[in-house]
Amino acid sequence: MSNTVISVEHLSKQYDLGVIGTGTLTRDFERWWARTRGKPDPYSPVTQDYTRKHGDETILALDDVSFTVQQGEALGIIGRNGAGKSTLLKILSRVTAPTSGVVKVKGRIGSLLEVGTGFHPELTGRENVFLNGAILGMKKAEVARQFDEIVAFSGVEKFIDTPVKRYSSGMYVRLAFAVAAHLDPEILIVDEVLAVGDAEFQKKCLGKMGDVAEEGRTVLFVSHNMGSIKQLCQHGVFLADGKIHFQGEINECIDMYLNMSLQDSSTILAHQTYHHEDFNLSQILVNDQENDFVPFSQKQNSLEINIKGTVKSSTPVDLELKIKDILGTPLAFYSCGHLKGIVRQIEPGSFDLSWKVQLPGNMLHGDYLIDIEITNPDKQRWASIPNAIRLVVEGVKTENGRYIEYRSGAGWLILE
Repeated sequence: MSNTVISVEHLSKQYDLGVIGTGTLTRDFERWWARTRGKPDPYSPVTQDYTRKHGDETILALDDVSFTVQQGEALGIIGRNGAGKSTLLKILSRVTAPTSGVVKVKGRIGSLLEVGTGFHPELTGRENVFLNGAILGMKKAEVARQFDEIVAFSGVEKFIDTPVKRYSSGMYVRLAFAVAAHLDPEILIVDEVLAVGDAEFQKKCLGKMGDVAEEGRTVLFVSHNMGSIKQLCQHGVFLADGKIHFQGEINECIDMYLNMSLQDSSTILAHQTYHHEDFNLSQILVNDQENDFVPFSQKQNSLEINIKGTVKSSTPVDLELKIKDILGTPLAFYSCGHLKGIVRQIEPGSFDLSWKVQLPGNMLHGDYLIDIEITNPDKQRWASIPNAIRLVVEGVKTENGRYIEYRSGAGWLILE
């Protein structure tokens, strides 16, 4: 017997661009009459491009998307804003219908798509818990058995008999998630809304979703927090421009997503210019290259950073580096001037400066990002280049494929 609980086959969703209607028949007629005479739309914003014809432009929010989800699987869905993630979840939750394609779902779905989904603002928290249970097809007695646990998890006991329209967004999400997770849906769908909650509650929610998956139920989780996705999910789907760019093991999926993001936002380019009133940076080279991909091994564990530009007056220059993991978490900071006392003096006109930096030798294998900042000793920033260098630390593989981490000494060194 198949364990597939969600099957998505050639799913597409098309939206029309532009304003569909004004809300009244009279205004719709006035708009049609103006368009017939070649006049501007009287109800369009003044910033709208009037040369565009209404109704002849569409966008595919989802384009031929196919995948399956197994029972008990925690699936992470990642991608940039506008990639189609929320549209996909709305179709799976039956909030909207697809333009084409087939979705087959086996089991009851509990969804948390946006703040306030499924809640009536005039009803109290208590009443909304029972309302959501009824929407999920549960009997009143079933909801009552879970009620105390839901309220305790949400932490809104004092306000449970207050209309939810008076709740803060954080309180809304707390109660909504508690309801979605505790009313025993076979499939739990959670969009980015957890970002509204505080750090403690987000951790609590991740733990609960992990428990749901361990109980044999299915979780679909959309988030821009790659750490949370990695912690909860085993498999992932990477959406880009409405299509599946990659699907598979979650670490590989996240790497694919981050690699694409880094390629698109790469900042070390020939002739890229960073302007300041007194300082102009025209070029950065890393190991004599204009790209940002730098391997790091026992044989070559140093970086030579070269900057070129012009300056109006004589001034000291400091190089600062911040190393982060691939998810953007800061790991270490280095300032040549403040930590080593090495400050370069440059004279008016053109300059060409180089620093040779030996990185910590106790870094685990994997990918890292390095931000570069060019400052003066008074901490005035002249140029700030995030993710300027992508560092790939190469470990030593054994026969069984595991890594032995090498250590060539800790700390940062500046080599003249």
